[in-house]
Amino acid sequence: MKNGNLNSMSMDELWKLHEAVVAQLSRKMAAERAILESRLRQLASANGVAQPARRPYPKVLPKYRNPKNGGETWAGRGEQPRWLRAQLRSGKKLDEFLIRKADA
Repeated sequence: MKNGNLNSMSMDELWKLHEAVVAQLSRKMAAERAILESRLRQLASANGVAQPARRPYPKVLPKYRNPKNGGETWAGRGEQPRWLRAQLRSGKKLDEFLIRKADA
């Protein structure tokens, strides 16, 4: 900054100053975060607190298949896919899309 008065600076000079400040803040915040995370890991290991292992969840097999596109399936969990909602709105029943054991 040449003279310290922001009112006398042009838009280009102000924008360059803004970019420099943002870049410097980003670098300092990343460095501070790394320091804090390493301290947190040290504290956790010093206190004997181990990260609990995630329970392995079994793979959920699909229960419903789009008859028009066999690659589109749904396991029956979460939000219904668009293709299924459209079919249900047209009057079809959910049981019509079930994947039979012999098909799988």
